[in-house]
Amino acid sequence: MPVYEYECQSCHHRFEKKQGFHEKPVDKCPKCGGKPRRVIHSAPVIFKGSGFYITDSRKKAPDMGKSGGEKGKKKEKKP
Repeated sequence: MPVYEYECQSCHHRFEKKQGFHEKPVDKCPKCGGKPRRVIHSAPVIFKGSGFYITDSRKKAPDMGKSGGEKGKKKEKKP
């Protein structure tokens, strides 16, 4: 059963309640009797593995051939 967190709108008291999915939300604060609201938290995301890169989902650039790959490299002279 999931545990839900509530916060009272009157006294700002926070409390947790273990409830099933189909149960009605809590309608009374246990401290002051005010109306509570359910607090929603974001779920953490954890990336595991050897690595995730921005280029993983991109298409590969077209092959430029020999001239594109050797640009900027100096050729060594043979003796």
